Amino acid sequence: MSRSSILVVDDEPDIRTLVQDILEDEDYEVQVAQDAAHARQALRQRRPDLILLDIWMPDTDGIALLKEWSASGSLPCPVVMMSGHGTVETAVEATRLGAYDFIEKPLSLAKLLLVVERALEADRLLRENRGLREQAGSPAEPLGNSRIMQSLREQIRRIASHDTWVLISGEAGTGKRTAARYLHRCSQRRNGPLVEVAAGSIAGASSAPELFGSEQGGRVLYGRLEQANHGALLVDEVADLDLPAQVRLLSAINSRSFHRVGGAEPVKVDVRVLAATRVDLEEEVRAGRFREDLYYHLNVVPLRIPPLREHAEDIPQMLEFYLQRLLTRESLPERRFSDAAIARLRRHHWPGNIRELKNLVQRLLILGEGPEITVDEVETALSGARSPDQQLRGGVSLSLDRPLREARESFERLYLKKQLAAAGGSVGELAKLAGMERTHLYRKLKSLGIDPNDY
Repeated sequence: MSRSSILVVDDEPDIRTLVQDILEDEDYEVQVAQDAAHARQALRQRRPDLILLDIWMPDTDGIALLKEWSASGSLPCPVVMMSGHGTVETAVEATRLGAYDFIEKPLSLAKLLLVVERALEADRLLRENRGLREQAGSPAEPLGNSRIMQSLREQIRRIASHDTWVLISGEAGTGKRTAARYLHRCSQRRNGPLVEVAAGSIAGASSAPELFGSEQGGRVLYGRLEQANHGALLVDEVADLDLPAQVRLLSAINSRSFHRVGGAEPVKVDVRVLAATRVDLEEEVRAGRFREDLYYHLNVVPLRIPPLREHAEDIPQMLEFYLQRLLTRESLPERRFSDAAIARLRRHHWPGNIRELKNLVQRLLILGEGPEITVDEVETALSGARSPDQQLRGGVSLSLDRPLREARESFERLYLKKQLAAAGGSVGELAKLAGMERTHLYRKLKSLGIDPNDY
């Protein structure tokens, strides 16, 4: 497993050497900087996991440097302040700017090691909790007791033990991201970050800074690739990456280094790439939309996620899982599926796979009444039936009894959902149908609460 990297910033040579020796004895990877200028240079070279920052330095003091780093909205990593002349006001200011803790000099080595360990663990837990919030309602691993799903989980565990690139393919809604997260948790990189990027959300000029970061006027912004250092990068719907981004990604992972946009020095990274796709990448290669060399790098270990119709025996378990998860999360009245309703849902084709199943359960819980979910309710939900007064021409439901801005947003939401369904969930294809620039379109989808992965 990769070692945590720590940057020690202190103008006293004896302190720098002492702290470096102690931390390296504990198997941390340590960089040192004697002042703010050297600290800035160290941050341009790589993003550390933790910074130990002295307050009193000759050129720029630690509080000023902390303000500089926090100007972008968040610190690059946890920061622990050190000072032999600290005051309560200084400690409060450092905490307000985002510092994790404050250590007084002369340093207690036992306390130093304890604070370092706690800061790194707190950062890891913060990333983990953030990931759990983003995954709220999703299972921790691919669900199902069928032979197919047991075999899939075993295959994922085997793949996880090898540090290779993985191409995860499957229809929309089959649980590709769940499989990727489970794979990461089973791997030797499990304590490192899993950073996700939706390829459709970045396009053209925005793809380079998003993936590789940027440097401008002495300010460093870390991209997704650098954020994933010592962990894994999940590129969701990798086919949506434009060709220039494909070239740079392949070069960066092959050489384990890249240049930030506007940067002059190469940045070293150690990242495992997981890529997910619902389209046939071989067909994309033949059409000239996807680089053949990147495809073969990704396809070293292919992992196919089966559609729900291939393991319909798991549907009762999945219905119960999402039923209980949604009842708890949304504080809804207790309900259960009747045997006839379950039998009907087992016969359904499930073109939207697990995502369709989850959305159906949520709709039945919100709109239904009574302790039992009946087969008639299920039939109505599957047919998407609406009462006549909810229908407009073309089957589109839209209330005009609202302010203009709300009515416009409702229309845009309905329009984009319909076009997104026609595009099979592809943001690139939707951009063509809607006549919009892809980056702007992605922002519009986000503002309207539309997730392309639902299609």
